[in-house]
Parts: sequence; structure tokens; C-alpha cells
Amino acid sequence: MEQSYWRTVSLVTVWQIAASICYYTVFAATPFFRDTFGLSRFSVGLVVTTLTLGYAVFLVPLGALTDRFGERRALTLGLVGLSAGTLLVAAAPSSALLVVAVFLLGSTYGTAMPGTNKAIFDAIEPGRQNLAMGIKQIGVTGGSGISALLVTGLAGALFWQAGFLVAAGFGSLVAAVFFLRYSSGSQRRDAGYPDFGALLSNRPYVVLLIAGLFLGAALFTTTGYTVLYVEESIGASVAFGGVVLALVQLFGSLGRLLAGWLGDVLPGEPRVRNGLLLVGQSLGSAVMFVVVASTTTELGAAIGFAVLGFFVLGYTGVYYSVMATLVRTDEMGGATAGGQLALTCGALVAPPAFGYLADTAGYRTAWLFLAAVVVVAVGLLVQVVRTPPSVARSAPSEA
Repeated sequence: MEQSYWRTVSLVTVWQIAASICYYTVFAATPFFRDTFGLSRFSVGLVVTTLTLGYAVFLVPLGALTDRFGERRALTLGLVGLSAGTLLVAAAPSSALLVVAVFLLGSTYGTAMPGTNKAIFDAIEPGRQNLAMGIKQIGVTGGSGISALLVTGLAGALFWQAGFLVAAGFGSLVAAVFFLRYSSGSQRRDAGYPDFGALLSNRPYVVLLIAGLFLGAALFTTTGYTVLYVEESIGASVAFGGVVLALVQLFGSLGRLLAGWLGDVLPGEPRVRNGLLLVGQSLGSAVMFVVVASTTTELGAAIGFAVLGFFVLGYTGVYYSVMATLVRTDEMGGATAGGQLALTCGALVAPPAFGYLADTAGYRTAWLFLAAVVVVAVGLLVQVVRTPPSVARSAPSEA
């Protein structure tokens, strides 16, 4: 059993690392896009938005297909698609085709959260799922960090597309290994599409999705504005801002691990236990947004943002653990897609609002705005904890 546990966790985590390396190459390569295609800053922003849009549009359909055909097929084909999309971005001869390639790359990343979450809750027994989720979620932050180093490092030594080629090759290799080595104990021939009507009638699940809008707004705005804030408000260099952002990612990974471990070992009903953990992480985020708004020194910013990252980047694993207590296991792919879509929609709305407040009223007001956003999420999460799900979660199948 122990060997099976670590085999599943390792395969899914490595898959997530490879997928995130492919997806986040676009973020790391924005300076090269601008130089190669003569893009304006606004056009660069549109490229990134197109990537996110492709991801958001295909989340729910790919989540439904994951429930129908199983995570083994979905994740294998998804990573093959990500590798192909990475190659298309590197080979794009014009800015128009670059946008098309980026959209395709983003769309295939839609297999990531539904597939990997379903894998965790299909193949791992209750009592160990939360830690497994925390480990798997490190693949997101780890993959994005590796991608940044890979693309920028090889661009200086070779050419800007070199990192994309390595990412695509690694993704293809991991896809083959995953297909050959992964097996789920609950794959069924009669699996069907998720019942979205039932999901939407599940009140605590819907409230969790609404909370996800606010949680995603806080998470993605934090990562998007950390470097700029450290440079413009604290007066540090861009390089130091990059170090601070790396600390945010590092401590976010630690937060995911600790929250996952606590979700497995603390007593109580899983829905209530994980829900209260998510409430605690959200409250910690709100407090740290207030602290960050008051930072004036480089040391203070580094410490403040590191602790903020522990909370605001640390709650995604528990967010999905709570979701798993509200829906049936065979609907986890579709349910996860809805949850990730909620997080992503928050990311589409909040950053412009934050930027507008920073321009008109200052960064302090903008950070306090995020604190208020998270407080709203806390109120919604309390309702999730207090409201039993309308349908019982089915027990995981035995291997």
C-alpha cells in the first residue's frame, strides 16, 4: 500500500511539474515575444490573456471528459497536447499565429486540475489524500519556477526558443511514462459524464465556487503585482523583486504541504476540518495583506510577502480537499473544473481593479482591497462549513 501511494503521488506530481513547465513558458518568454514580433506592452498582455482564456474556456469540457474516460487517458493526451502547443509557440512565424498557438497551449492545460485531482481522490485512500494533494500542488509552483529558469537561461546561452524545445521534449517523455506506469483503482467501464445539474443544486459546492472567485482574485493578483510593487513602492531592484516573488512561491509550497498534512492528521469530520483549515488560511491572508500594505523596507517586504505567500498560495490544495467532501468521487473531474474556473475568473477581474486602485489611490489602498476581498471569501467559507452537502460523497473504490 505504501509503495502504491508513493507511486501514484510521484507520477501525478511529475506530470504536474511537466505540464506547468510547458504552460508557464509563455510567462517567462514575454520579453522575447516583444523583441521578436515587435509587440507593445498592451499586446504582450493580450498574449497572456489569450493563454488564460484558452485555459478557462476548456476547463469544464475537459473536466467532463476526464470523468467520462478517466484521468489516465485525459492526462496523457493533455500532456501530449501541451508539448505540441509549446512547440507551436516556439515555431510561430508571426504575432497572429503566436496568439493562436498560445490559445491552443492554454486549452490543453485544462486537463491539469481535473485530471490530477481526480487521480488523487480515485487512487489514494481517505486519510492520506490531503497530504497527497499538497505534494501534487507543489508541481504548479515548482514547474513555473523551473520554466522561468529554463527559458531565460537557455535564451542567453543559445536562442529564445531553446527552453520551449526542452520543455516540449520533457513533456512528451513524461506523458509516455505516465501512460505506461499509471493505473487507477477506480477506473470503470460505465463511467459517465458529470451531472452538472446536480452539482449546481449542491448548495455548499456552489457557495465554495463563489468563494473561489474571491480566493482566485487574491492569489493571482498577488503573484502578478509582487515584483512591480517591490520595485515601485519599496524602491528595490527588479532582481530583488524576483527574489521576493520566488520567496512567495517557496513559502506557498510549504503552506500547501503543511495544510495537506494537517488535513490528514487533525480530528473531526473531513468537511468541517478541511473547511476550517481553509478559513484559517484565508484569514491569515487577509491579515498579511494589511501587513504588506504597511511595508516600507526591503527586509520588511521580503518577510511580509513570504508569509503572505504561505497563506495565499497555500490554500489551493485545501480548497480542492473541501470540494472532494462535497461531491461524489466520480464527479470530481467536472467539479474540479468548475472550481478552477471560479479561481481563474477571479484572476480575470481583480488585477485590473487592483491596478486602477494603485494608480488612483496608491498601493496601500489596493492591498487593503485584497484584504477585504478575502474577508468576503471567509464569510462564504463559513457557510460551506455550516451547510451539509445535498448528496453524500461516494466511497472510493477499492484497488
